[in-house]
Amino acid sequence: MLLKTFGWSFGITVLGLVAAAFYGGWTAFGVVAILAVLEISLSFDNAVINAGILKKMNAFWQKIFLTVGVLIAVFGMRLVFPVLIVAVTAKINPVDAVDLAINNKDHYQELVTDAHPAIAAFGGMFLMMIFLDFIFEDHDIKWLGWLERPLAKLGKVDMLSVCVALILLLIASMTVATHAHVHGGGHVDKAETVLLSGIAGLITYLIVGGLSGFFENKLEEEEEREEEREEAAVKGGTSRSAVALAGKGAFFMFLYLEVIDASFSFDGVIGAFAITNDIILMALGLGIGAMYIRSLTVYLVRQGTLDDYVYLEHGAHYAIGALSVLLLVTIRYEIPEVVTGLIGVVLIAASFWSSVRRNKRIEAEEGHEAEKVSV
Repeated sequence: MLLKTFGWSFGITVLGLVAAAFYGGWTAFGVVAILAVLEISLSFDNAVINAGILKKMNAFWQKIFLTVGVLIAVFGMRLVFPVLIVAVTAKINPVDAVDLAINNKDHYQELVTDAHPAIAAFGGMFLMMIFLDFIFEDHDIKWLGWLERPLAKLGKVDMLSVCVALILLLIASMTVATHAHVHGGGHVDKAETVLLSGIAGLITYLIVGGLSGFFENKLEEEEEREEEREEAAVKGGTSRSAVALAGKGAFFMFLYLEVIDASFSFDGVIGAFAITNDIILMALGLGIGAMYIRSLTVYLVRQGTLDDYVYLEHGAHYAIGALSVLLLVTIRYEIPEVVTGLIGVVLIAASFWSSVRRNKRIEAEEGHEAEKVSV
């Protein structure tokens, strides 16, 4: 099971490290290894969130997530995205941006750094919406009941998560964005940029998440109808219609997964510049890390880990909330990547330990009841 799920990751790791060694010797080998570890540590909570969505998809779409999804993650977010950011913010064409990335790495890094407020606002608002929609929902199982119960009651107010997100964005634009850092040690008012980018992130979440939820609901309705007429149904048009609907629903859930991954990758891509400004090494290292996150996501689904450790999803969403706030704070203040990674790891570890304690308590109670019955 382990080799089957992580086999591609192991293979990509070997190929990536060998390519790095040929490209820049042992120094490049070490840089790629460090970047891979950085990506895994920063995105572990991403795997937990992805697993909650991926378990609703069949084996075919899980394979698509591990193949096509990886190509999008590695070449799209870890290679093309930084280039496009430079092209848009510096108002140059993508070809010139690629030339800068390869032949003028220092200037390329400067341009990406200057684009950070827009990146942080977009990603921060997208992740904030994920957190708010989760925390305002009334879940059967609650981890921090003292906090989640009152928030679930507040969540009955329509569009509350959008209102809260917009208020936070407005606060960020009037505080941290007014003195955002730029290259050279100066400051510039980035309020308008942060507002526009944050609204774009919120709109992206609403569109992609809305379409995903719509087709997921359609799929569930169709499955219920199929169960009702299962005995009377014959092979034919009904089956083909269900398959087509499942494919459409799965496609939008896949699209939703990719946008989530894009938002999670922002801090990894920006953090990678603290280690190297070589876009080739960056793509290799972050790509290896992204592959492991995908394999871990599938592993969590196939092992039923989220069902066994019920608070993991809660911990991951709290980690997302923390990351979204940190992204907004980094518009003005620099936060070490180790802090960002550790916050997520601590929250998920705490939720895992709480799940273990819950399972032991339930087992003890069941054993006690069994003893009473036997007596």
